[in-house]
Amino acid sequence: MFELNVMSNTPLTPVEDLKDVSLQFLKQIGYISKGYDPKTDVENIQESIPYRLFTECFLCNINRVWAVEELSAYLSTTKPTVYRHLNKLKAIDVLEDVSVEIGGQRKKGYRIRYGDLGKAWSFTEANVELAMQSYRKTVEHLQRLAREV
Repeated sequence: MFELNVMSNTPLTPVEDLKDVSLQFLKQIGYISKGYDPKTDVENIQESIPYRLFTECFLCNINRVWAVEELSAYLSTTKPTVYRHLNKLKAIDVLEDVSVEIGGQRKKGYRIRYGDLGKAWSFTEANVELAMQSYRKTVEHLQRLAREV
């Protein structure tokens, strides 16, 4: 299932701090909800699991493939928590599954699609366009039905 918040916004290009841009972007797209309250004892959202997963693990290590066990250890959290946040990122279609070898075993790993956020985002944009086309068809159908009443 593809899920993304789309809202009018001002590009964050004047902001030069990676942490600030990442946090605002993640809020804008709905990955981190407005008013998000981490259920842990962190001081701020930038110490939270979803923020650190995207920014520290994936964005700042763009070519690295992470196994869930590695993410769980790095973030000091449980595997179900990691999966919950991975699924949110997968829902906006920016992650890809990549096979990774850990301890002589092949496991499923994750990274930003193509190791390039810009290329990954093109998948998100394509999904938005398809969703908007579906909305358009529904609107046209609603209009036709309303005319028939």
